[in-house]
Amino acid sequence: MEAAAADASNTAHDARGCRISGANARALDHFEQALSGWQSWTGNPHIEVKRALEAAPEFVMAHILEAQLHLCSRDPVGVAKAHAALARARLLPQNGRERMHLAAIATELQGEIERSRELLAVLLGEYPRDAIALTAAHAMDHFLGDSASMRERAAAVLPHWSSDDTGYHALLAQLAFGQEECGDYERARETALRALALNPRDLRAHHAYCHVLEMQARPDEGLRWMGRRAAYWTGEGPSSTHVWWHLALYHLQLGSPLHALTLYDRCIAAASAPTLSELIDASALLWRLELGGTDPGVRWQALAMRWERHAEDAFCAFNDLHAMLAFVGARRDDCARRLLRAQFDRLARGGSNRGMLREVGLPACRALAAFGAGDYARASALLGSLPEVSHRLGGSHAQRGLIGLTLNAALERTKASPYRPYLGVELCPAA
Repeated sequence: MEAAAADASNTAHDARGCRISGANARALDHFEQALSGWQSWTGNPHIEVKRALEAAPEFVMAHILEAQLHLCSRDPVGVAKAHAALARARLLPQNGRERMHLAAIATELQGEIERSRELLAVLLGEYPRDAIALTAAHAMDHFLGDSASMRERAAAVLPHWSSDDTGYHALLAQLAFGQEECGDYERARETALRALALNPRDLRAHHAYCHVLEMQARPDEGLRWMGRRAAYWTGEGPSSTHVWWHLALYHLQLGSPLHALTLYDRCIAAASAPTLSELIDASALLWRLELGGTDPGVRWQALAMRWERHAEDAFCAFNDLHAMLAFVGARRDDCARRLLRAQFDRLARGGSNRGMLREVGLPACRALAAFGAGDYARASALLGSLPEVSHRLGGSHAQRGLIGLTLNAALERTKASPYRPYLGVELCPAA
């Protein structure tokens, strides 16, 4: 299986036995810390990979890890940084595995995410212990809402690993999340607990277990279980924020919106420079509170200001949906118009986001605009066709559940106040 044996000129190996080029001991140590942080949602992988490259500028896999960290962020700002990392790596001597990585990155940067996934699948077929390929492919599966691939990809390489291997817990955590998203809740629970037994600080494993309890409607148990383990995952950064978001959802399930709002203020909206992931969590929680009859008040305005710089990204339909939630909640007509027009422009230009945008992203954003206008009949009509294709937005079942919640609310309010023109949506051509 390990085709890397053909690269006889490379004598250095990473912690999983894969051959690497251009590294030294110090750089490899920082590289492994960066990779571990990325896999487990802990630490600061960007800082560690920077240190690895400072110690060994010709370390090819460190450049590859840097590129994937940016590509898997959902942030369009990361695209230019990934291009730069790719350009640097291409100038260096590479082995066969590294060349396969560079081809997959170049393909994704061309907007061909499906083809990039295929290339990573081929790479994993030859190098099943390649943690970067596995984690990057897992992220792509998640962004595309491909639950089956998340489960099957991790399961396929599992026989090539053992519990003694560096990062085995992270592999189990990825498998657990795939199992949960496929509805195999008991197996997901068992797999997540196996991961946590090996590394209690693996936030990805905590996250998988969170999802299991939420999908099984066991919020009381979720609050108790997570509360006993808060010291393992409490901290700064989007991963910790996302786990707090799940605790807030437990409170909503229990009919305690004020507790959820307190978590929003203390743990979700508190970041001074929030990432897109944190903005997504903030929008999703405030919208759920709004639908449940709790007025978030001025929080919408503060959140919309943070989303404003992304109004014209049209880079990821999942991002656009959550930006529109904030713009509608804050009544920011100007930003909502800009977002819709950017989406139409993206459809005209094409690219990797086009299919997702046409089938789900644009209809969902137009529906939210109609919902905010009080045109619940139109919102219902637009949302009604989405549940069967909403997986194309990416994210988890819990995150995409917003579409169903909004559809139900629109149906309930269909006989409410009459439609009033809003946001200039009617100026946009029909989808």
